[in-house]
Amino acid sequence: MRDSKTTRILFGAGSVILALALTSAIVAATGNDPFLAYKNILQGALGSPNVAGNVVVSWVPLLLATSGLLFTFTVGLWNIGIEGQITLGAIFSVWAMRGLENSAVAPGLIIAISIIAGIAGGMLWALLAGALKTFGGVNEIFGGLGLNFVATALNLWLIFGPWKRPGVASMSGTLPFDPKLWMPTLSAQSRLAPIPLILAILTIVIAFVLLKGTYFGLRLKAVGKNAKSAYLLGIPTWQHMMLSFAICGAFAGLAGAVQVTSVYHRLIPSISSGYGYTGLMVAMLVNYSPVFAAPVALFFAALNVGSIQLPIVLKLDSSLAGVIQGFLVLFVLIGNGARIKLLKKKEGRS
Repeated sequence: MRDSKTTRILFGAGSVILALALTSAIVAATGNDPFLAYKNILQGALGSPNVAGNVVVSWVPLLLATSGLLFTFTVGLWNIGIEGQITLGAIFSVWAMRGLENSAVAPGLIIAISIIAGIAGGMLWALLAGALKTFGGVNEIFGGLGLNFVATALNLWLIFGPWKRPGVASMSGTLPFDPKLWMPTLSAQSRLAPIPLILAILTIVIAFVLLKGTYFGLRLKAVGKNAKSAYLLGIPTWQHMMLSFAICGAFAGLAGAVQVTSVYHRLIPSISSGYGYTGLMVAMLVNYSPVFAAPVALFFAALNVGSIQLPIVLKLDSSLAGVIQGFLVLFVLIGNGARIKLLKKKEGRS
């Protein structure tokens, strides 16, 4: 048995089939038709141009988060704190927009400054997680989770405190910004804004070029494979770890800024929308490679949007999309592990 492209495809296809089979069994156990559930998810994702546009709207921040995570995964770091980095990006973006919305600055420039502020916020929060890891010896998983809780608490405090709506605070978030400060969309009926879409595509292209075609990407891989060996070879390990956190935080902060300027036009309690955690699943599913990150992220976005149909039509909870996503990642990881084990066993016999 060789580790050929055909072998990897077969194991991958088997993993997908097992994931769908187990999900179908769960749906059937609830008394519903699995094929009807999948049909409604497809209809909910592609039923009309506006619905398909919503899938792309969801895809943009997910792709931004996934693009950033590819850097930290490559260097061997689990940046669980990306949820908080998206939230801080949104907070900084709102802070910049609130400070300039009544000024004489042109609306387009205010939006641009707001996006830059969001990038800075996400990068700052990521560098804090990186500093805890590299200088404080705090595992990035625990440090990231802690910073996620702090970011969420800060977000809620701002919504129900200093930035609350006049009269009474609301779970719907802060007051929406003036429409002139909204990112321009394709049409009045569409939620899809071209600029965030272009930015998301640029980030995955940047990730592909840096990780696949540069000496910097090779160094990140070396640190991720074996930090001690990389250090002995003269590669500054902690600097590369911090740089990967900074890049990931910048992309995450951009996702938060997009949520503010293009989607919600205000700060809401769940501003990250879980894109950080979903991005972790996408990155694991593509084995930390930027080649398939965009289509897999699009598939996950379609599942999330399409599953909204399930409670309406079949009385099934929309969390079924999360079940499918989780099973896909789980079985792909199990499949990769089984493939590697079989290869080692085969090599040991030869």
